[in-house]
Amino acid sequence: MAARLCQARELRGLSQRDVGVRMGLDKDTASARISRYESGAMSISLEALFEMAKALEVPPAYLLASSTSMADAVLALGQQPPRQQDQLAEVLVSLSRMEPKARAECIQRLLPPNTKV
Repeated sequence: MAARLCQARELRGLSQRDVGVRMGLDKDTASARISRYESGAMSISLEALFEMAKALEVPPAYLLASSTSMADAVLALGQQPPRQQDQLAEVLVSLSRMEPKARAECIQRLLPPNTKV
């Protein structure tokens, strides 16, 4: 989570202090608190995780993603309207159920030219 937090903060162009203040932390301690979260020196409560996601304008699942690819997918999905989210989720489930070769061919057709699958 620490890496995602730093990544999201930098993506938004925010300082550690900015994020803390957006979360409602005191401006004098905000930077230190966010620094401890980013370094992994301090664990974050579920309530604070949701506040942080709101402050960073990302879905909470983005901060919990276990890989960069997962985080990118969560962020991309979260930027879509609800109906599109439902449709994209259905497509992903359908793709995951396909035979590997057929799935790779389908994905290759969707990606820009020269992208390896």
